[in-house]
Amino acid sequence: MINETFLLNIADFIGIASFALSGFYVATKDRLDLLGIFIASFLTALGGGIIRDIVVNKEPFTFLHSYPSLIVVCVLILSIFFRLHRSDKILKSKLLIFSDSIGLVSFSISGSLVALQSNFSLFGVSLLAIITATGGGVMRDILLNKIPLLLVSELYGTISIAIAVIIFFLNLYGTINFVTLGIVFILALAFRLFAYYKKWHLPYLSD
Repeated sequence: MINETFLLNIADFIGIASFALSGFYVATKDRLDLLGIFIASFLTALGGGIIRDIVVNKEPFTFLHSYPSLIVVCVLILSIFFRLHRSDKILKSKLLIFSDSIGLVSFSISGSLVALQSNFSLFGVSLLAIITATGGGVMRDILLNKIPLLLVSELYGTISIAIAVIIFFLNLYGTINFVTLGIVFILALAFRLFAYYKKWHLPYLSD
């Protein structure tokens, strides 16, 4: 249990930092003011984890500890200090997709681990992985009057489900550890980036 908690904290740490940066880029792209940037970044980075904890009937980790909020604040301060919002469009686009993909994979892993700790079924693990990975981004996009990435982006939710299924069976055979989760992280991240640049997506229904 201690080992799983350590792995969960690492996944959360990476996911929060990555989604905070992703939220920063989305907010500056839409020309929000400073408060809007903070709200968008906090929602993106922490919203999914809050929903996850509520679903498993736990007090939200973000409300009990200060480090999640501090991570977001530090990412925003560093982003403003290094003027990342003034990067050229190509670099900004690459950094956005990269940070968002890291957040997606990290939070899919953390959501799966929390679901396993609560003895969820395969369906429950998959659903909680998606909620954790996309919940904050969905809230942000709704707030900004956008169609959530979950519904339109290249294999976004599909990758989250695939991660959940793999982790479920890793747990079933007692092989969850730093190495196996590291392999899942790297492969899922690579696949997400590849799917984005190749414009892969699930089939659309035509009229």
